Amino acid sequence: MKTVPVLIVGGGLAGLTSSLFLARQGVPSLLVDRHAGVSIHGRARGINQRTMEIYRAYGVAGAVERAGAPFDAESGVARCESLAGEWQWLFDAEEPRAWPDVTAGAFCMADQNTVEPILIDAAREAGAEHLFNTELLDLATDGDGVTATIEDRATGRRQVVRATYLVAADGNRSPIRQRLGIARTGEMTFQHTMNIVFRADLSGFLPRRALFWIIANPDGFFGGLVSTADPNRWQVSVAYDPATESTADFTKERCVRLVRAAVGKDIDVEIEGVGAWEQGVGVAERYRDGRVFLVGDSAHVWPPAGALGANTGVQDAHNLAWKLAAVLNGQAGDDLLDTYDAERRPLAETLAPMIVAHQQARISGAAEPEGMDGRTQAFGAAYGPGPVFDAEYGPQARVGSRAPHLWLGDIALHDLCVGDFVLLCDSPEWMDAARMAPVRAYRAEHADGWTRLYGPGAVLIRPDGYVAWRSTGPASAQNLANAIDHALRPTTKQLDERV
Repeated sequence: MKTVPVLIVGGGLAGLTSSLFLARQGVPSLLVDRHAGVSIHGRARGINQRTMEIYRAYGVAGAVERAGAPFDAESGVARCESLAGEWQWLFDAEEPRAWPDVTAGAFCMADQNTVEPILIDAAREAGAEHLFNTELLDLATDGDGVTATIEDRATGRRQVVRATYLVAADGNRSPIRQRLGIARTGEMTFQHTMNIVFRADLSGFLPRRALFWIIANPDGFFGGLVSTADPNRWQVSVAYDPATESTADFTKERCVRLVRAAVGKDIDVEIEGVGAWEQGVGVAERYRDGRVFLVGDSAHVWPPAGALGANTGVQDAHNLAWKLAAVLNGQAGDDLLDTYDAERRPLAETLAPMIVAHQQARISGAAEPEGMDGRTQAFGAAYGPGPVFDAEYGPQARVGSRAPHLWLGDIALHDLCVGDFVLLCDSPEWMDAARMAPVRAYRAEHADGWTRLYGPGAVLIRPDGYVAWRSTGPASAQNLANAIDHALRPTTKQLDERV
């Protein structure tokens, strides 16, 4: 039997970031994924400013930006009968990629299949273990942990793994969620899509590059086209009915015909892969079941409009990882882990209908619905009583909201949020009070924006970059210790308020 503090099932973005975040906080984990490696299908691409802010802190933002360089010239969404015909721009100018007054992170376009290897390398370097081509066969939970049976799909070798906690990042259909009997609220499937990855030279048909092309024509093509990091590799997506068709029905000959119909010319086409994808919406009715936690698509799914699927999953993992680390390292009790559901599930329940309305507006060409402000959705999520989105985020540090961006010399505040609480203060007395506390303390009174955003006094920031406490009173080691204890050991009343 192999013993590990955390077993992660699923090697997509949510699972891999869970692995990285835990490893960087000193928590060993084992990740298993039934696939042999990274998929050639691009899948999630838009990485919002909040996720890039987190990637900065964990040292992978630069590599992700380099992986996204091939997409720097892309913007907008176009609709056409074929690439060879005339295009209609549904929208052109996007929101700025950088919001320097809000964050040091900048929006990045990078295929999931180019980001995942970066996360794999970084997590393994930090001490995480990954087993690809390895499937979870059986799972049993008890009051002390999880017992899982895994199998190497190449050799048939089976192994029993005993873990204190399990992170289920096993996708939209999540066998683990289904095994636990966790239903999804608002569940609905909009469309079943077949993704076709192909190679072709399309340069002669692209006067400029879009983020996404919607293509509909009389020759039998209705679907979408996206680029990849490889200039001659593309992906078209078409709807299909799983009741009457399967991946096997999309032969190479049929796929070539579909690609040529989308382009509008009989070009040379090489088919590289075909994969099914289900577009729907649903939020798990609970994110925690004993020792098991749902993250990413296993917890919530919705259409791709707004680039909030994978980003929300990464941010789920970020919220959960520091709490698992605090419990496993003996700093907090198990009750802290209940705040994961209390903080992240209401956010997903609020986002789901907003994103569905946004997707429907894009397809129909109607006006964008209210509430789809990218800055607020990326940075305005608030934890605690009150609205899920804090309309006043940023102007001043508020308990339960993300700490406002601040430069401390050449270091961005959120670069410090890796595993430790951070205390920002404006006096030597507060620095003295912090000496015996488990915090990284910084005098910030000379930082540009300190008085407007934080001061006077002291502000305690959680390891995920959220404000836990603030004080304008005299420096007190006891008050600081109480604040940390309060953040690590939530009361039943606190949890009720969050939900």
